[in-house]
Amino acid sequence: MTEFFHGKKVLLVGGTGSIGTAIMKRLLTYDVSTVRIFSRDEHKQFDMSNQYRDERLRFLLGDVRDYERVLRAAEGIDIIFNLAALKHVPACEYDPYEAVKTNVIGTQNVIQAAIAQDVEHVILTSSDKAVSPTNAMGATKLLAERLISSAHFGYGGRKTAFCAVRFGNVMGTRGSVIPLFKRQILQNGSVGLTDPSMTRFMMTRDEAAVLTLQAAQMARNGEVFVLKMPVLRLSDLAETVIDMTCEKYRLDKNNIATNGIGLRPGEKMHEELMTLEESEFAFDLDKMYMISHQYFYEGYIEEEPGIRKAPKKEYSSNDSAPLTKIEIRKIIQSDRLI
Repeated sequence: MTEFFHGKKVLLVGGTGSIGTAIMKRLLTYDVSTVRIFSRDEHKQFDMSNQYRDERLRFLLGDVRDYERVLRAAEGIDIIFNLAALKHVPACEYDPYEAVKTNVIGTQNVIQAAIAQDVEHVILTSSDKAVSPTNAMGATKLLAERLISSAHFGYGGRKTAFCAVRFGNVMGTRGSVIPLFKRQILQNGSVGLTDPSMTRFMMTRDEAAVLTLQAAQMARNGEVFVLKMPVLRLSDLAETVIDMTCEKYRLDKNNIATNGIGLRPGEKMHEELMTLEESEFAFDLDKMYMISHQYFYEGYIEEEPGIRKAPKKEYSSNDSAPLTKIEIRKIIQSDRLI
């Protein structure tokens, strides 16, 4: 990746979040020319500019919903990572058109700006909730993926290569469950658990950043890249967070209650990485799957005869053996989340 990113000008749309910060830090080690951080969060931009004093960083205020501003931000750029999204499921259920404006219209703004400015690569970060969506957030991310997948052949053969990266839950990000559980333990002496048997795909911020950067190298024709993520049971995660938080702050874990609160609107018991229909056009790249657009599927078979087809099946968090609590603890410790 060092050679691929050397000397490149990169735009991180929605770049002040946890994933944007992780990608930015890695990009600076690859000797990029410029990293533009584009977001509407002036406070986070101020904090980032003070924490990461690097002359290659540029901070641009703006909203992905504003096409003219995105167009200006993309001028002279080689690679765009679109990280901007409304991701909170209940909030998107309550205000679904706001999710449409950011996740769908915002994605289309990035696509059009990239084509107008002759950008080389565009990478969208998506969600496993886009698979068989049951909520507004997932539905808007699915449509964003479809916009990206069709952009390659929908604009007259321009040079821009598009792809999407499908994440599971990323540990330690703003609004994610580990900081929430920790805060509940310290403030309330209890943890609110939707359902103990709920399962989720989980990954660290570094894993998410690496996957996204690798996808940028491999993007050709609107692919969707999916990391093979470990699965955990929510009750195991909650118990591990309780144990580790009580150890750190010298609390008696026997005094920490676990309260069932039920599923939130639009929430699933289990998530999927890939549907059966998608697996028909998917390839196994060892650490990830690559879902090709069906129009380009035969091209991969012909041009790369050694490429392995993924098994034809639905990939659900309910079908995989979950991590043990010891394994969960090691991940939390490695990412210093508690």
